[in-house]
Amino acid sequence: MQFTASAVSLTVDDVAASQAFLTTHLGYTTQATADGFASLSRPDAVDVILLARGIEVLPPEQRDRHADGLILAFTLADGLAEQEKRLRDAGVEITMPLRQEPWGERLFQVTDPNGVIIQFVEWTAPEQG
Repeated sequence: MQFTASAVSLTVDDVAASQAFLTTHLGYTTQATADGFASLSRPDAVDVILLARGIEVLPPEQRDRHADGLILAFTLADGLAEQEKRLRDAGVEITMPLRQEPWGERLFQVTDPNGVIIQFVEWTAPEQG
């Protein structure tokens, strides 16, 4: 099996709000849109498909689900603190401030207008103990 691409599909209440957030603050570009649908990409990350809750392209049992409990995580090579500052300066609420975990993970989180949690991660050497 050979994959040619990967994407995460998120069911949200307001497609345009998440689309604007991801294009404005995370550098995604819009590849396609239609009523209740947007396909976003950037060359160095997973593509994001946004579907409006209730859209009929989904099976009936999936139409009313929401992207709740999901964390969309991006690993950065460096500059984690600078990205947190950039987003904060742009008026994005930092919903989990930058912190260091003992296993070597530095991270912070923001939440998009539809409640999708977006996490930024940078890996460091674990604490010695």
